[in-house]
Amino acid sequence: MSEHHPYPQAVVLLPVFRPGPSLRDLVAALCADGCDRIVVVADGGGPAAEPVLAGLGPFGCTVLRHPVNLGKGAALKTGFRHAMTAHPGLDVVAADSDGQHRAADIRRVAERTGRGRIVLGVRAFDRMPPRSRFGNTVTRTLFRTVTGRDVSDTQTGLRGYPAALLESLCAVPGDRFEYEMNVLLEAARSGAEIEEVEIPATYLDGNASSHFGAVADSVRVYRPLVRYAATSLLNRRAADESLSRKSHSHPPAQ
Repeated sequence: MSEHHPYPQAVVLLPVFRPGPSLRDLVAALCADGCDRIVVVADGGGPAAEPVLAGLGPFGCTVLRHPVNLGKGAALKTGFRHAMTAHPGLDVVAADSDGQHRAADIRRVAERTGRGRIVLGVRAFDRMPPRSRFGNTVTRTLFRTVTGRDVSDTQTGLRGYPAALLESLCAVPGDRFEYEMNVLLEAARSGAEIEEVEIPATYLDGNASSHFGAVADSVRVYRPLVRYAATSLLNRRAADESLSRKSHSHPPAQ
């Protein structure tokens, strides 16, 4: 390995539900690329997942297991807690293992860690399948409308999380796909810095391997946006009413 470590500040976290051969391929590629801190969280999957997980043995990565499927958000939180204990002070780069993210993409995000920012691996919309392109466009527009911040790809699964935020990220609500939206909303609320790194939009068979449910998970993703907008509106009204009361109680001097 060269003196330059391509993952100097990062643990790579791979949450998986029903892992296929692409998981082993990705882990092998990461190891060949110099990554020596890989954590796989198997979120259920049952006996069918065990042969795939057993095949990771030669690569020396850590495999954590949920006995039943709890959701991607829960898997990410399990990985964050492990990283805080086993790799204190290191950022976490979370990625999907269904073929969307290559080792080179993960490294590009990892190389931007260590700066205290959330780093997003954002995809070019014109390379997405039509269903994914439409959903991402709508979500990006809604996110910008309710938060005032423009995030190019609100639904990317390739993200770098600063070590200093891991504990608070474990307290962000949501156990399934809505969790990643809640993280971005919390970042917008707190003013956390977000950096974007462009990555290719890679899909296998039109993203057929995705476990994102078109209806149920879309509702989970959009519900936090609606809640955030409603809360912001109520807070704005309360602030306006408070300002109005103060102006009436202190009339200008004659």
